[in-house]
Amino acid sequence: MVVQRRYRTIEEWETLVGEQVRATRIAGDIDQARLAELADVSVGALSNLECGKGSSLKTVVAVVRALGRTDWLEALAPPVTVSPILMLRAKQKSPRARVRVRTGNP
Repeated sequence: MVVQRRYRTIEEWETLVGEQVRATRIAGDIDQARLAELADVSVGALSNLECGKGSSLKTVVAVVRALGRTDWLEALAPPVTVSPILMLRAKQKSPRARVRVRTGNP
């Protein structure tokens, strides 16, 4: 059985992020003009973001920060708690058990 993964397109991600920004703004009872001012972006840039029409990373970060949702950004690059490289190195340095083969009679 072949399992096919369905990946979202860039446009779908832009729409999803825009919807989340809009929902958070509305839940916080903030109008577009006020959020744009808090984020130091234009109302047009904020509107484009909310409509999924494409935005710069700078606009996304500024708006997310102004909404107080930097946890969204932190989730993009969570801190590494276990380093796969260090685990591999530790595994390579562990002493190997050797079996001695005796020749002759005991």
